[in-house]
Amino acid sequence: MEILHTITALKAWLQPMQDAPSKIALVPTMGALHKGHLSLIEIAQQQASIVVCSIFVNPTQFTDPKDLEKYPRPLAHDIKMLQEAGCSAVFMPTVKEMYPHYPTPENWHIDLGSAEFLLEGEFRKGHYQGVTQIVKKLFDAVQPDLAFFGQKDFQQVLMIKNMVKYFKLPVEIVSCPIIREDDGLAMSSRNIHLSDSDRQHALVLSRALQFVKDGYHQLTLEELLVHAKQLISATPDVELDYFTIADQETLLPIADKTNKNAIALVAAKVGETRLIDNMLLD
Repeated sequence: MEILHTITALKAWLQPMQDAPSKIALVPTMGALHKGHLSLIEIAQQQASIVVCSIFVNPTQFTDPKDLEKYPRPLAHDIKMLQEAGCSAVFMPTVKEMYPHYPTPENWHIDLGSAEFLLEGEFRKGHYQGVTQIVKKLFDAVQPDLAFFGQKDFQQVLMIKNMVKYFKLPVEIVSCPIIREDDGLAMSSRNIHLSDSDRQHALVLSRALQFVKDGYHQLTLEELLVHAKQLISATPDVELDYFTIADQETLLPIADKTNKNAIALVAAKVGETRLIDNMLLD
């Protein structure tokens, strides 16, 4: 597995592959890899002959400096996982490599649609501008045919698709299923911050989502939402930010069940750790 730290080295390594008919896949990550990330690489390997994984903790998408500071960075562990997964190359640039004038902000603001300002966008203002900024830089560096993202960050995938449309980029965005622990907890790099009791309390998020999925055709939307929110609010040390049943394209709450494009999304603070999760409903 090639380990590359600069855009110049990355482009030089990729050049022979770009001249050949082989497909190139990119799996962008912020490291602290787990089985969820490995599932993206596995799916990418089925659809492309070259799989590049990037590891970069992107400062422009963090709205809380403390969150950036404490984000886990176990690089040796990550490299070992990628080697064992058979990844073709890993791109691990410095902040200066991706943002030469950092911390001076670059001129970046694109129209991502009204969904940018809902849900996560409301709680983390400017977050998706930072996400799309770095993903565009990675796309420019790798020039992939396909890019793979996890469904757990559903709104992020939607924003990246909107960014691809905005720039008319020739890259296919592939959303891959959420990978869960045996008890239902969605895998996340943030889970390492959960204490034992937090870990147990966090299970209410997937339980509430599963309740909505199981009862979707039996109960009214109001009954589903009320019960799901009650489940969460009754759990110690869990502070709900939002729970919604929304349209997958607009992220606006659905008015009735004639919508065949529904998703339930939740975000909550469990102890000191903020978690998100979702389930497709129909």
